Amino acid sequence: MPTRTRGTRLTYRSLVVAAVAALMAVLLLPVGAQGASPRKSGPVASGPLESSPVYSYENAVRESVWVDTGLDGDGNGRSDRVAVDIVRPGEPAQQGRKIPVIMDASPYYSCCGRGNESQLKTYDADGRPVRFPLYYDNYFVPRGYAFVAVDLAGTNRSDGCVDVGGRSDVQSAKAVIDWLNGRARAYTTRTGGERATAGWSDGRTGMIGKSYDGTIANGVAATGVDGLRTIVPIGAISSWYDYYFAQGAPLYDSGPDWLSGYVESPGARDRCAAVQQQLVDQAPRTGDLTKLWNDRDYVKDARKVRASVFAVHGMQDLNVRTKHLGQWWDALADQGVERKIWLSQTGHVDPFDYRRAEWVKTLHRWFDHYLLGYDNGIDREPMADVERHPDQWSTDRVWPPRTTHTATVRPGPGPGDAPGVGSLGLKPARPGATETFTDDPAQSETEWAADLDRATSAKTGFRTAPLTQDLRLAGSSTVTVTATPTTSTAHLSAVLVDIGPDTIRDYGSSGEGITTLTDRTCWGASTAGDSSCFKETRAEAADVDRTVLSRGWADLGTYASAGHGRPLTPGRAYTITIDLAATDHVVPAGHRLALIVAGTDRDLIDPPDSTPTLTLDLARTSAKLPFTGGTGAFVRATAGSAPATATPRAVHSEGVTPPRPAHRIPGGSRS
Repeated sequence: MPTRTRGTRLTYRSLVVAAVAALMAVLLLPVGAQGASPRKSGPVASGPLESSPVYSYENAVRESVWVDTGLDGDGNGRSDRVAVDIVRPGEPAQQGRKIPVIMDASPYYSCCGRGNESQLKTYDADGRPVRFPLYYDNYFVPRGYAFVAVDLAGTNRSDGCVDVGGRSDVQSAKAVIDWLNGRARAYTTRTGGERATAGWSDGRTGMIGKSYDGTIANGVAATGVDGLRTIVPIGAISSWYDYYFAQGAPLYDSGPDWLSGYVESPGARDRCAAVQQQLVDQAPRTGDLTKLWNDRDYVKDARKVRASVFAVHGMQDLNVRTKHLGQWWDALADQGVERKIWLSQTGHVDPFDYRRAEWVKTLHRWFDHYLLGYDNGIDREPMADVERHPDQWSTDRVWPPRTTHTATVRPGPGPGDAPGVGSLGLKPARPGATETFTDDPAQSETEWAADLDRATSAKTGFRTAPLTQDLRLAGSSTVTVTATPTTSTAHLSAVLVDIGPDTIRDYGSSGEGITTLTDRTCWGASTAGDSSCFKETRAEAADVDRTVLSRGWADLGTYASAGHGRPLTPGRAYTITIDLAATDHVVPAGHRLALIVAGTDRDLIDPPDSTPTLTLDLARTSAKLPFTGGTGAFVRATAGSAPATATPRAVHSEGVTPPRPAHRIPGGSRS
């Protein structure tokens, strides 16, 4: 258990090893560990169930090497070397034993910082690493792991250029795994010729990281590199096109060139102008799907993944939307990759900052199993942990549950045919039934959800009656819309809403669902230059009367091809299917499920060049939703009548802070 301090730093409580037998149980790997399959864990020999902190962190080896990537990203005629800072226990090498590696490859170690406290790497006067951000080193090095912090090409002390998820970024980390397995060269200095070897490493590597760091883990796993046994991507991107565009609709007012310039070292900015220009020229703001984007799509290479995957994501992450999680998860499932998942109610937040003790315990067991080969049972436990209310979690043996099936629900006119206030059910609308709205870039899903029970010009809304049973959605949804625009450009938003009172994490707040406290808890050993003590947090909750549970956007001009937009003909009807973000949400009995179709979602997508009015053909509009229990569950939940648990009100939805303008940095203000 961690030690606790109030506003001051404490070192981790020293542990006394009482018996040589206990020590040897930790030091010796199970016989079957080295032969364990990276895709299927298979039988593992009996042995210790948990690694213990028996090694000295104070006296750990701290060193830097520069690994040759084999690329010349900056075009200077020399192969790029990436800086690799290493901290590892010294005792195993002295005793002739090799150890596995936990790696976090990041562009943020010098520009932006890591974690809730934005920690940077620090070095002593001779350039030796002193502080490794986050707790991975403090906690795992005493337990027999090496921790490796890689500066992506073009950042901090590395050569080369940042290419935002491309070949250089991914090779920065892949080359290090190759070096750990004896397949690549490394040097003791950035420019010298003295070789560095990794004789202390057994080659088995686990990658972890949030946001950009987790994205690199996804990208490296998609190469199928030998030696990568597991990845833990937290709030990670699976396709960079989907980070900057939603089916052609721009999500930010900039492209990858801005991000590259933001994270690059000053020296890289001076030498990487050509790469910067490529990021401009090959990533047009039209939203067209170019070769640059195809090269940065890891989903298409899921068949190559050999590592197990422990995916973590906030279901209200409006920086790296859960579409990234959904499409990656589904592709991995199709390939039979071993998987585990945590889904929280937060935004872009690390689980260390919303479920700390359980997270460290689970991560510890995950690495022990996949890197040390311990048969601790984590691979046989429920696949999914899902946060239902702040700090209240449920589990599922498989995710989505095996009983989850897609049901097609359809919008229809409401009672009295009130404009913009319709019904949602299984029966198609009558031919010729329509609804009309005008894009208002000043409004967002917050205003739309608050006005679901009254007609407004900026959206159309469709609701079930109050449910008679709970109704669970688990997975990814789509909404097919047939719309006739009045202008040559139009953007669409589709939003699912739970209408009814609840207490949820306030994902729109500055903490995205957490409040940072002054007390600290300590997770591992500390030194004078690297503390294991981090600020505690608590859930920042809000009482609400409506909850947006999923959303998606598209440029209607991509109706014929998701990667290529074209001008629209005013007065002509177009049909497009909008992908919604993955979620897991229970709409309780007494609540209503609603679908909103509207235009620009303020602060989440950019508006089109015009201000269109769109007419929806309700008979040709539908939503495919992943209900646990399928169509039958929807039928049962909407049968009969139930009293509504919330009185409809035409006011601003209570409690939730409206979403802030979207970040242009994977990781945002708290990367």
